Amino acid sequence: MVIITAGMIGVGKTTLTGLIADHLGTKAFYEPVGDNPVLPLYYSDPKNYGFLLQIYFLNKRFAMIKKALADDNNVLDRSIYEDALFTRENNAEGNISDTELNVYLQLLDNMMTELTELPKKAPDLMVYSETDFDTILYRIKKRGRDYEQFDHNPELESYYFKMWTAYRKWFDEYDASPKMKIDLQKYNLEKPENQKAVLAQIDAELGKIRNPANV
Repeated sequence: MVIITAGMIGVGKTTLTGLIADHLGTKAFYEPVGDNPVLPLYYSDPKNYGFLLQIYFLNKRFAMIKKALADDNNVLDRSIYEDALFTRENNAEGNISDTELNVYLQLLDNMMTELTELPKKAPDLMVYSETDFDTILYRIKKRGRDYEQFDHNPELESYYFKMWTAYRKWFDEYDASPKMKIDLQKYNLEKPENQKAVLAQIDAELGKIRNPANV
């Protein structure tokens, strides 16, 4: 069983990924952030490093999804299926040129074609997390990564809002696997009772996937 988690930065994906992995007794693959040498450069100068960042993430996430699909027993914190969302937004912001976008999309298409040739071609379930925008901003502040802070950077806050908005459309259009939405506004994962409630929702969805005849 392969599960991917998706959602805006600050929404609580990493926490949720760990909870699901522990609950199912499987391995979590986390988004490559802490050891990403490009990410701080991007936040300080997005126009010069936008394309490099997306290529870096694409390479890392392609390796992660290939391994996860081969192992068939993993939970992934973000995945290759979200990458084009960020790249298109960077193009719209002027951080990535049209030529760079086309090169990126061709590379992504080649990678996705390769995935279809694997014995397991897609995740079993995509778990999308959502909160209101104010909660996103609060959680970004709370986790304290310097390069993500927006108090004196209205352009960065505007970028966050555009991504938060774009994610809603992305979820509606996602069709690579079964999907579900978790309201992490309602279910703050700092509370154990909310963790149990969210995991129960995921168990119910996995039950439908494992036993479609009972749905």
